[in-house]
Amino acid sequence: MSSVFFGELMLRLTPSMPQQQLIVAKKLSVDFAGAESNVASSLARLGHQCHFVSKLPSNPLADHAIASLNQYGISTQHMLRGGERIGTYFIELGSSIRPSRVVYDRAYSAIAQINEKEFDWPQIFASKQHFHLSGILPALSEQCAFESIKAVKIAREMGLTVSFDLNYRRSLWRDSSVARDYFSQILAHSTLAFGNAGVMQDVFDFTPKSNDSVTAAQEIGVYLLEQFGVDAAITQRVHHSANQNTLRGFYIHGADVTASTDLTVDILDRLGTGDAFAAGILHGIQQCWEKDKIVQFANAAFALSHTCYGDQNWLNEAEIMAVAEGNISGHIIR
Repeated sequence: MSSVFFGELMLRLTPSMPQQQLIVAKKLSVDFAGAESNVASSLARLGHQCHFVSKLPSNPLADHAIASLNQYGISTQHMLRGGERIGTYFIELGSSIRPSRVVYDRAYSAIAQINEKEFDWPQIFASKQHFHLSGILPALSEQCAFESIKAVKIAREMGLTVSFDLNYRRSLWRDSSVARDYFSQILAHSTLAFGNAGVMQDVFDFTPKSNDSVTAAQEIGVYLLEQFGVDAAITQRVHHSANQNTLRGFYIHGADVTASTDLTVDILDRLGTGDAFAAGILHGIQQCWEKDKIVQFANAAFALSHTCYGDQNWLNEAEIMAVAEGNISGHIIR
């Protein structure tokens, strides 16, 4: 299946010494990532045709960013060039009781300053089957929000399925009600939503009544189905420390909830992990797997991505499936 991804590709700078604080870091490691490109890289690694759509300035730094996508086999033929700068974020990886921290420097990035009619969506979507985007892009500018809404409408008119990740970054929105309006317009043309209990509370002021995780996930799924007619995939994270979480995933098709087993994982880097979950769900759906296999695979991808540095990952299907099938001892492979 051929999929299109629309979002911001950013420069990621992380202290070269693991878990070092930014205030004392002398060397920074360079990488490139973003919510949508993270999903694309995972799916490309799993054998899918992926096309990334964005806008980057015409400079060597942006050339490097594009090359980082091409190494996964992601097509960048629809990438626009122009604008002033690439958005940047700094990551300080936490440890024990000290949380991880993200510092954004993305104002006035090239994608945030796009103009109407820059993207030829009918041409971009031609011969494609799926479109994925997230709630981060609409937060960057009014035109990014309008372009996201326009793109999902055209995608559905052309018969593509659409997945929307309800990524909500408080620091990027002046008011959660604005996010709710934009998210609702995008969900109205989507077929699958990714999220968690936190975003449902922050954006939609919806809190499940049940304390049971399966029932709570079902409540979220029913809400999204009744309000927007979408299926849902939900993550749950029990936070023990900055270094250890217990993870669970849910796939809600209609009102039918399928839950994964819990996986407790020691964390190297938790950025981009939800994107690995999303890619796992999309891969399983496109492979026409049974729902239990889909959610077990997605939760395994979710967990494994915590064990790798960087937002994007190189996990293949066999590595993920081994964990999904219960091989979690971590014994050396020779």
